[in-house]
Amino acid sequence: MQEDFRLIIDFVSVLASAAAGGLLASLCRQPPLLGYIVGGMIVGPAGLGLIKEVIQIETLAQFGVAFLLFALGVEFSLAELRKVQKIALGGGGLQVVLTILVTTLVSLGMGWVMSPVQGVFLGATLSLSSTAVVLKCLMERNETETSHGQVMLGILVVQDLALGLMLAVLPALDQPTEVIGIAVGLALLKIGLFAAGAIAVGIWLIPSLLRFLARTESRELFLLGVVSLCMGIALLTEELGLSIEMGAFVAGLMISEVEYADQTLTYVEPLRDVFAALFFAAIGMLIDPIFLWTNLELILGLVLLVSVGKALIITPIVKIFGYPLKTAILAGLGLAQIGEFSFVLASEGQTLGLVPRPVYLLILGTTAVTLIVTPFLLRLTPLALNWLENFPPLQRYFEPMETPKAVSLNSQQLKDHVVICGYGSSGSNLVRLMREHDYPIVVVEQSEQVIGQLRDAGIPYVYGNAASLHVLDKAGVERARSMVIVLADAMSSRLCLKRSLELNPNLDIVVRANKDREIELLYQLGAREVVQPEFEASLELATHLMSGIGVPNWVIQQEMEKIRSSHYLDLRPEQPQSQIARDLRTAAEMMNSKWYDLPENSPLTGMTLEQADIRRLTGVSLVAIRRAEGEEIDYPDAGVSLEEGDHLLAVGEPDELSAFKKLAEGEMTNPATSSPCQWVLVSEESPAHGQTLSQLHWRRQYGIQVQAIRREGKFIPFPDGNAEIREQDHLLLCGGSYPLNQLQEWLTPLPDSSITEIPLHQTLTNDQ
Repeated sequence: MQEDFRLIIDFVSVLASAAAGGLLASLCRQPPLLGYIVGGMIVGPAGLGLIKEVIQIETLAQFGVAFLLFALGVEFSLAELRKVQKIALGGGGLQVVLTILVTTLVSLGMGWVMSPVQGVFLGATLSLSSTAVVLKCLMERNETETSHGQVMLGILVVQDLALGLMLAVLPALDQPTEVIGIAVGLALLKIGLFAAGAIAVGIWLIPSLLRFLARTESRELFLLGVVSLCMGIALLTEELGLSIEMGAFVAGLMISEVEYADQTLTYVEPLRDVFAALFFAAIGMLIDPIFLWTNLELILGLVLLVSVGKALIITPIVKIFGYPLKTAILAGLGLAQIGEFSFVLASEGQTLGLVPRPVYLLILGTTAVTLIVTPFLLRLTPLALNWLENFPPLQRYFEPMETPKAVSLNSQQLKDHVVICGYGSSGSNLVRLMREHDYPIVVVEQSEQVIGQLRDAGIPYVYGNAASLHVLDKAGVERARSMVIVLADAMSSRLCLKRSLELNPNLDIVVRANKDREIELLYQLGAREVVQPEFEASLELATHLMSGIGVPNWVIQQEMEKIRSSHYLDLRPEQPQSQIARDLRTAAEMMNSKWYDLPENSPLTGMTLEQADIRRLTGVSLVAIRRAEGEEIDYPDAGVSLEEGDHLLAVGEPDELSAFKKLAEGEMTNPATSSPCQWVLVSEESPAHGQTLSQLHWRRQYGIQVQAIRREGKFIPFPDGNAEIREQDHLLLCGGSYPLNQLQEWLTPLPDSSITEIPLHQTLTNDQ
């Protein structure tokens, strides 16, 4: 067979095996690049042996590496880096240095490498995490704008920048030990000179060249020009003694801040994806499956060692930079894998002789396994941390994370204001509208960059996590009139909603649902209104069209209101009940939840959820009911009655769940359905301050029961007679309307009111 035709057959075989492997990996919910590697293993020399010209395939795969690094450079965003610049530049750089240092010491001590140079190379390889896998997981979970998501992405950007430096210095590590310092110094000097030239070309030449190519309005010419630029700079760096990969990365950086960056990326991405698949398949062809199987225990041990080691390095770094413990743990475990660009370094290191082939194969196997494990880690870690946060011996380690980092106002002066959680596009538009009408607002935000914008604009803010009780307290939630929650993270939205209602049960809360499956759960947790952007866009489009064809405005408004009041049911795609139940279980697992059997002869039996008023009395939300005969009611409405034998899914904090259990078992009194209940704030001047409930005699003399106390974000359900009343307590009082009104005046007296000097029992007796 002719040699050129043989190359075509090999090329097609590799691409076909990569496509099949990538498809299989996607079906197994794994990163496609793992499928590319497996496909290469199958058709390579150690597999079926279908590929004859491995060297030529590896040469073509160099295009994949070049395009991969070029696209990485183009995608680099200074704006993303500025959002978390302190942890990104400081923490990311420190993480890379510490990983290299620790790996060098451990590998030399364990005898894994023969020289410090090899240890440094191994550390550089392990220091990189997977941008592709982490970003994909964060996007799937809608967590890119969360605190831990921003930290991870910031550190990943710095790791990607460090990769360029590593590729530049790597050839110098191949020099003899006695001259390696001089070689590294010369390499750094070359990098400096090359960077200076690249900046000059990027400022004065590249924009004009891309603008000239764009004026041709030819996609082909633009693509050819960009590819020629990329490969030309890559070959130039090769001639300078650096590496092709380094040149491609720099070429991408030169374009990243130019107006045609997005267009360039759009054109190059197909080429990048094809040749990147070829590169990872070529990596797979170099792997010996028998070697991996023989050393499986060692590889699994290395996976555990690498994951734990990187987590132990990254977690303290993030904590040192002032982030909460939960954010630090999430970031540490989320970045605990070895990245896809480690394949690039490992391949280059083997070519230069910096790492023996057995160690190279171990690196490849360990990297592949860590990439498989990462999605599961990112999925399970929040569940584990949620349990740890509520485990009494560990609570004190997590509670400090709740404190706000900065506050621009005195929360005690706030009253009847609007709290806006999240200052993205929706939040900023709301702020502008509220300020135009001179309405008092407070923004809760956890992005450093956004806080700077709020500070410059003179907008009141609280810098911290909107799901934190302490942050919400600083925002004056208990005295607010309304709240808008427009957070990108679904979990943070739920926690913010629930904890805001703990501080102010009567708060009018509007929440943005990022996905339609979140709508009912948010209503169940107490939202007054839930807005879904895609559905609202559909309604606005329909309104415009119907108005244009002559439908009366009152008919349009009636129709739109009907759809909104039904929670968008007419617009939502129909889902089988089993899918709804699965979504509900997943959402409930992310919060404190527990199934309870409604006891026999429970006082709640026969009551509707509206009559039972469980959320107000205990803080618990019932999100599902499973009847004794097997019927399941997900997201029950206020009119659903509780029946004997019901199995109830309750969401709440541990003390709230305990209170609900006591209420259901009849250990605590449920007020008569006709008795009004009211939350009352104990003012600083209240004469009840410092007295116990037994001293006040409210229940015995006036039939008023204190069903719950909310104090500094803590919930005290059904307090006993020894409970002491303190200023700023919220008391849930149940009883007759007239005594309730009198008691409220007594607990929250006006500054000049003489009623504060008259004992409560005298006031009520005289009036009666």
